[in-house]
Amino acid sequence: MDYNRLHQTLIALHRPAHWRWWQVAAIVIVLATTAGLPSLWAAGNAGVGLALAAGYLLFVALDGALLAALPRWHLSFGPVQPPLLALAVVRWLAGLAAALTGRWLPPAWPLAALGGGYLLLSGLAVYGCVVEPFRLTVTELELRSPKLAGLPRPLRLLHLSDLHMERPTPRDERVLALAAELTPDLILLTGDYLNLSYTEDDAAIAHARRWLSRLHAPLGVYAVLGTPEVDVRQRAHDVFADTGVRLLGNETVGVAVGGREIALIGVTCERDLDIDRAGLEAALRHVPQGAFTILLYHIPDLMPEAVVRGIDLYLAGHTHGGQWRLPGYGAVITSSAYGKRYEMGHYVEGQTHLYVSRGLGLEGLAAPRARFLCPPEVVWLTLRGGRSFEVEERR
Repeated sequence: MDYNRLHQTLIALHRPAHWRWWQVAAIVIVLATTAGLPSLWAAGNAGVGLALAAGYLLFVALDGALLAALPRWHLSFGPVQPPLLALAVVRWLAGLAAALTGRWLPPAWPLAALGGGYLLLSGLAVYGCVVEPFRLTVTELELRSPKLAGLPRPLRLLHLSDLHMERPTPRDERVLALAAELTPDLILLTGDYLNLSYTEDDAAIAHARRWLSRLHAPLGVYAVLGTPEVDVRQRAHDVFADTGVRLLGNETVGVAVGGREIALIGVTCERDLDIDRAGLEAALRHVPQGAFTILLYHIPDLMPEAVVRGIDLYLAGHTHGGQWRLPGYGAVITSSAYGKRYEMGHYVEGQTHLYVSRGLGLEGLAAPRARFLCPPEVVWLTLRGGRSFEVEERR
């Protein structure tokens, strides 16, 4: 599966996080001296070659300074070495391209293009690491269903997903402030509460527990676990103990609202569709007839089963919307068995409405703590009675 390949890749790329700094510096120096410089020297442009090498080292040093500052600024807490080496390789490739074109063009042209490219890459790094992960957005959905006819007032739901907590950040406080400002009737969480790098970290677990305990809603706060690698089952109690959050595991809980019943169906994500389908079947046995059903399951991969079973609303996360998106293409990777089919946002199949949240946090291990064209998201849903199951979406 896409998810397993991503997980194994992150584990492999995380190894440089344990390298000593002299090893990283040695690699960077080798890259600086081999970024197409021999071809420039052969053409009699030794001065240009030295300028390229010096510029390369300067920008890589700036990359390292940015990445090292992120924990000090309380923005993110990942290792410096893997993303630094990734940026160093990208800059090396750009230098190689400049060196090759320098054999046919006046030296000033490739140098100017390379300088502009280096500056652009630095700007993207700053934006992706410092700006976009904290550009919290609210997506509003209004859904109408005949099953909700007779509600005395609209039901307001707040959907949060993929917190991936490491240490306290401004984003965490902003989400809590937003939750208090919106005053939802019900708060629903769909998994991945700790960062993959911090699953056994007591400080991260304590922070997550304190944060969860500050969520309040009149009809309750309900949650399901995410993937086993992130929401380690042996530590789930430590995360949720004494928080007031009701953790659902392959079960259905009824919430009475104005004479109507909302059935919350919580399925634990074991990342094995055969097991998870069985969990869904077990939970569905206790759904009251005629109830409006909301499925909480971390990944969107049970959508075909939800459609067959007539689930009204399915809330998921996991994909992060790609976390890094390309213009005109969207998510580079989704970690879903269905690839880009349910990468983010609102989908309708049959009578089932699915919303896949971009989530709040960032991927762990070697992955850069950055977002690009994919800001963090909270989902604000308003449920009303209506003649048919209709939806209005606002961002």
